Parts: sequence; structure tokens; C-alpha cells
Amino acid sequence: MDPCFNRTRIRLPRPAGTYTDEAARAFAARLGIDEPNLFECASFDEVFDCVDRGKCEFGVVAKENSLEGSVTATLDNFSFKSSATILGEEVIDIHHCLVMHPDAKIEDVATVLARPARAVPPLPERAPTGRSTITTSSTAESARLVMENPRVAGIANAFAAELYGARVEEREIEDHFGNQTSFALIGRQGHPPVFTGDRYKTSLALFLQVDRAGTLNMILSEFAYAGINLSMIQSRPTKQALGDYMFFIEFKENVNDLAVQTALNCLRLKLREVKVLGVS
Repeated sequence: MDPCFNRTRIRLPRPAGTYTDEAARAFAARLGIDEPNLFECASFDEVFDCVDRGKCEFGVVAKENSLEGSVTATLDNFSFKSSATILGEEVIDIHHCLVMHPDAKIEDVATVLARPARAVPPLPERAPTGRSTITTSSTAESARLVMENPRVAGIANAFAAELYGARVEEREIEDHFGNQTSFALIGRQGHPPVFTGDRYKTSLALFLQVDRAGTLNMILSEFAYAGINLSMIQSRPTKQALGDYMFFIEFKENVNDLAVQTALNCLRLKLREVKVLGVS
């Protein structure tokens, strides 16, 4: 047996201190786990693979950001590589901070670390001009690296700063307020539900028999006839041929409701595959 086999583990992409790490701890709290057994993976693919192979009970992956849209690595795993199912959703507010070494002075900062595509917001007036910017793999990595050099500041979240021992110099310096990311708790196919309640979100992947005029309208009509209001619909290439697409759909209904089952059964007669990704 693989020595890494442990069904109590929660797998998530590295490094520690990311927003995914924060989401994993929130999921653990909802599951009643006081000290979660978190283990880092090198990629989204590895998280899904560990779940599929039973090397852990749960995985946590980013699903969608309110500014940047869906996380394609997650969608592609659900569609083409993995049989994992969505068991829950956690929405994390994204707040960036300027973090520094505990002994650093803002007047001495020569370099700012930020993840790719993250605009460096205005720094305090006493910060020197002419600073260079270096990209890092994540906000957590920025927090870790500032502990190695007092002349470096980083854009990171407060959770990462606390984890690595960095000082938070300025809070909420993000250029877009209201930024949020939704994270999915995933488990092996057939895993029983772990959360109960009156609010549900069902996620589907729909694959076409053939691309022809009116197909999308047919799909939407089935949900309209069943009185189901879609909260998200997105096309993704099937990776089979240029112009060949499938659809991701979400709606706030339980997949076991009669109206939902009727709509899905009708779609199964007309589509190549209707894949239920899970209920959160």
C-alpha cells in the first residue's frame, strides 16, 4: 500500500498560506476538524489525481474568481481527466496587504514582490521611488520571500503574513474591492454528501452529439421548461478539434429534485454526455 495513503488528508495546491489554504481550513472547520491534516500538491492535476486514486479523502481547488473568471485547470480536470465530485463550495474574500520583514523599514524597500498579472497598488508616500517589481508564483510565496530580505516588500494576504511571520504594513490595498474566489471541496466519485442545508448549487458538464444550429437553444429550453434558473453557463473547447465546444452549467437547485431529473433525462436523450460534477 502506498505509504501516503491516508483518507483523512486534505490535498491542495502548494504553497502554504495561499487563499486555497485559507479555504481548506474553512472547509475543515465546517467538517468539524479542529486540526486539519493538509498536504500540498505540485498542481491542480495532482490534487485531482490524489482524490481519484483514493490517496486522500478531500481536495480543495479554486473554481472561479469574480474578476478573472473560471479557473480553466479546474474545469478541464472535471471535464476530461477526473471523476471527482464537488462536495461543497467556499467563497473567500480577496484582500491584499503590503507585507514586510518585521525589522524592515518602508523607506528602505527596493523591490516589491507580486504574483503575475497583479498590479502593484500605490505604496505609502514614504516608500522610495524607482522600485523594481519581481513576479512570484503566488501571494504566499511573496510573504515567504520577504522574510529573507528586509529590503523587499510583498503583496500578499494577511493569512500568509501571519503564517510566515511577516509584518503587515498596509491592509486592503487591492485595486478592485469586492474581489472574491470560490473554492470547491472535491471527493472521490460516490462520496456521500458532507454538508446539508436548504441551499444547493448543481454543476454540470454537457457534451454535444454534434455541433449544429440551435443546440444551445435546445439546452436552455429544457431548463426553461423545468423552471430552472441558470446561474452560470460557459463554453470550453473539447480539445478534439477547432470550434468543437462543450458547456459548463450551474443552477441553484438540488440535482435530486424531480424537475431537475426530468430536464437532465431529456438532455441525455439529445446530448452525448450529461456529466453531473456535484452539488455544493
